[in-house]
Amino acid sequence: MPHADTLTVVHHDDTRTRFTDVRYQLHRDGIRIWSDEGEHHVTDVLMTHAYRQREATN
Repeated sequence: MPHADTLTVVHHDDTRTRFTDVRYQLHRDGIRIWSDEGEHHVTDVLMTHAYRQREATN
């Protein structure tokens, strides 16, 4: 499962939601995101931007 330091979700209405230090999984019906705040499932996704600044650790 990919890990991102910063993950930005761009919605169909051009609004953006930003998450930090997350794991995520893209699906046909959206994106599932796991963060310190819990699990999020976003279905209104136009595109995503994921950035990784540091080395991944297990």
